[in-house]
Amino acid sequence: MPAMSDLLDCRACKRLAGFLDEVRQENPGYHARPVVPFGADNPRLLIVGLAPGMHGANRTGRPFTGDHAGILLYETLHTFGFASRPVSESASDGLELIGCRITNAVKCLPPANKPETAEIKQCNTYLKTELLSLKPDAAVLALGNIAHAAVLMALSLKPTTHPFGHGAVHDLPRSLRLYDSYHCSRYNTQTRRLTTDMFHAVFARIKADLEK
Repeated sequence: MPAMSDLLDCRACKRLAGFLDEVRQENPGYHARPVVPFGADNPRLLIVGLAPGMHGANRTGRPFTGDHAGILLYETLHTFGFASRPVSESASDGLELIGCRITNAVKCLPPANKPETAEIKQCNTYLKTELLSLKPDAAVLALGNIAHAAVLMALSLKPTTHPFGHGAVHDLPRSLRLYDSYHCSRYNTQTRRLTTDMFHAVFARIKADLEK
């Protein structure tokens, strides 16, 4: 199992590594490398997204920072006491996560924001390391179906026994609990497939369960 410290230099997926090389040439100021998880070392809540966005995490080097997808996420984290500020602008803006950590199912920007199945499987070893490091009774929030499936894959669980659904809650091994939400993407929020109230409701449930 690869060490998290090796993540920044990972080139295991040839398609993704080659794509990042191209992005780096076209955008010299971008991070354009695998994006490491951000937040607390021993979180009560681990949030799993899909992959870095071209002009968000791929640019700034911090998950969900610098693009539309992070607007609702960081505002919500601050509202429920998991972040020191409601806006994440850059990796050096001083924002801190409190008892929370953000990661992605795939750590590299994929072309057209669509990772291939083999790339999800390759990167799943890192997610498995993150999940196994959680303390019992921690919460895991999957943002979208791909993140949900990646969590189950990392724990060798079948999707048929833990189907994705916004607001769904699943008991996992080691007393972990998986919560599902639609992804906080621009498309989902602008079409109101995911509203602020819907997203806050998921966090309210997580917060209440963690405080039991």
